[in-house]
Amino acid sequence: MFGKTGSGNPRHNPQEHMPARLKHRKLDARASRTRNRLGMAFLELIHERPIEDVTVQDVLDRASVGRSTFYLHFRDKNDLLLSQLERFLEHTSTVLTVQKEKSLRVAPVAEMFDHLEQQRKLYCILRDAGRLADFFDLAQEYFARGIEQRLIDSGRLTKLSKPELAARANALAGSLLSLLRWWMDRVEKEPAAAMDELFHRMVWNGLR
Repeated sequence: MFGKTGSGNPRHNPQEHMPARLKHRKLDARASRTRNRLGMAFLELIHERPIEDVTVQDVLDRASVGRSTFYLHFRDKNDLLLSQLERFLEHTSTVLTVQKEKSLRVAPVAEMFDHLEQQRKLYCILRDAGRLADFFDLAQEYFARGIEQRLIDSGRLTKLSKPELAARANALAGSLLSLLRWWMDRVEKEPAAAMDELFHRMVWNGLR
């Protein structure tokens, strides 16, 4: 679910707790590999036991990483979890802009819904641990920014003020996540592509 990498946001900056000599420096390849190993180890472990039963030492043993190295990158296991959520959200919320997709889509709804359905077990792990709120809170921030950029890039809303554009993007991000919750809770689901079409019909009908 969280295999794509990306930078943090103002709420959770992965570099904010690093030593001064490492702040404001892009992670090098070795540091990125270490963070990936720790993240993958943590995800493997929470598939095997409840999140609250997984310790930092469990993660270190699984990833074959030293304790001092772990704390160079993360404060604790909660920080590690948030980092994994953010990596996924950073990639997903910006992928259309990064790929310069020539369409009126403001979010990769079909791709995200399909991916989350394939990772249903992890979704349920977060839900059962009471951590879905963390995911949706972060997702609101990331998708609001991503959607705002896509609306700007569309060139269709040039008469809107910046505050109104930001407000609409936030409202659309909330609608997207509400639709995702509804869809994930359904036993018999409509195709993800149909949800993509529905969401974007709502987006552009509402913006006329």
